[in-house]
Amino acid sequence: MSDHNQLVARNVRRYRQERALSLGDLARRSGLSKQTLSKIEQGVGNPTVDTLAMLGAALDVTPRRLLTEWGTPVLVLKRDEGAWIGEKGWSERILDEVFGSGYVRTLLLRLERGSKEDVIDPHSPGTLHHLYVIEGQMLSGPVSDPVEISAGDFVRFPGDVPHRHVCLSPVVLAHMVTTLPQLRQFGPIVPPR
Repeated sequence: MSDHNQLVARNVRRYRQERALSLGDLARRSGLSKQTLSKIEQGVGNPTVDTLAMLGAALDVTPRRLLTEWGTPVLVLKRDEGAWIGEKGWSERILDEVFGSGYVRTLLLRLERGSKEDVIDPHSPGTLHHLYVIEGQMLSGPVSDPVEISAGDFVRFPGDVPHRHVCLSPVVLAHMVTTLPQLRQFGPIVPPR
């Protein structure tokens, strides 16, 4: 079984269950057989681009969402990793790209050594924190898997698990973006007469 098939399997099952659809309901909406859908959800199917498009339309998501991991693991990008691209007087360093839409919050985070180090409660499912350290050194991330990062380092980690930020230098200044995907809520579908 390929990793891509397992990814599609998890996403199709997740979106179907979020919408309270049975396999039969999804089969009717997508025009695919229950057997095909069952194989896809087990990770043993090998869906074509057309099949992914039909599933996306039936679940009201883009096919790309079926190929995008949710609840991603921690990603660390150290200051000497990644390349600056651009022209004279202007350049950028891409830290991370995550597909999705919804609530996005951008902030600067300043910590001082000895400041509160409480565990932060989990946010809504699918929340991600994207943290770039401007100055200083800190420990940040899920309580179960924190990482030590310093000026120039970047980390992305799930915000839907208990997490914390601990200042390891006299002062830390960091840029943080929090993303929370939002999906349209679905009501019952009434077939036309």
